[in-house]
Amino acid sequence: MAAITLIEAVNAALAYELEHDKDVVLFGEDVGKNGGVFRATDGLQAQYGEDRVIDSPLAESMIAGLAVGMAAQGMKPVAEMQFMGFIFPAVDQIFGQAARMRHRTRGRLTMPMVIRAPFGGGIHAPEHHSESTEALFAHIPGLKVVIPSNPSRAYGLMLAAIRDPDPVIFLEPKRVYRIVKHEVEDNGEEYPLEVCFVDREGSDITLISWGAMMHETNIAAEKLAAEGIDAEVIDVATVSPIDMDTILESVRKTGRVCIIQEAPKSGAVGSEIAAEIAEHAIMSLLAPIGRVSGYDTVMPYYKMEKQYMPTVDRILDEARRIMEYK
Repeated sequence: MAAITLIEAVNAALAYELEHDKDVVLFGEDVGKNGGVFRATDGLQAQYGEDRVIDSPLAESMIAGLAVGMAAQGMKPVAEMQFMGFIFPAVDQIFGQAARMRHRTRGRLTMPMVIRAPFGGGIHAPEHHSESTEALFAHIPGLKVVIPSNPSRAYGLMLAAIRDPDPVIFLEPKRVYRIVKHEVEDNGEEYPLEVCFVDREGSDITLISWGAMMHETNIAAEKLAAEGIDAEVIDVATVSPIDMDTILESVRKTGRVCIIQEAPKSGAVGSEIAAEIAEHAIMSLLAPIGRVSGYDTVMPYYKMEKQYMPTVDRILDEARRIMEYK
């Protein structure tokens, strides 16, 4: 069993589905000959041909519209947006067509399509390359929004996304594309969508995060353990719809919550999780809900991005404040 990175896991899942499902096609800017900016599709055009791994023009609206048309005809397109910051021209097709098609046609047409996009900061990229705008897509009924945090989940969740009958926005945290390796068996076994993963069980406080921030969150949990604080760590993974049952079960056990996200604080996925906890488990809380996030500002240029992004120390400070609350 090979130890692979998150980006290699995405490549392996795409290759598996190309090999086993003739309806799967990949397309996007530079995904073919060059294998994508981050090499997510490296070698796939050479293996499966130019008819199934297709280089597209620089036209995000066209890419999304083509995916909608293909999915309506029974194909399973996987379209790449080179960076999440470039996805906005495609929003009209995603929000107005893909997300509504099942409802609009009374279930006669489904949209088995995946839109992939690298997202988030931390790689010293220029403007428009580092935002975390997952909440925009999580707000739209009809879309699933999936964010893997490690290689194993990237492989299993990508398989599930491609096989899902409805449109999936698959956001890849590029900061952790190559930060860790997992042994992943290339056996076609998918992970369930719409399910949170409990990375670490604990009894004192629940730490909730997703994507790249799971790296800092797990480190913080280890440091808290050294201080005698037993943290439970939840990887949300699918930020829409959210598996609130797993989160509420943990909150009712620990009574304390800290939500960690890279996105700006206001109007975010973390805000929705906090609201659900307040609505359904407020009597279980022993302290106000804490949040560690980016700031309500445009993502700064790369020289300042470390000041913007949540750190292990910020998570520790907030967790200690929550634990000391009387």
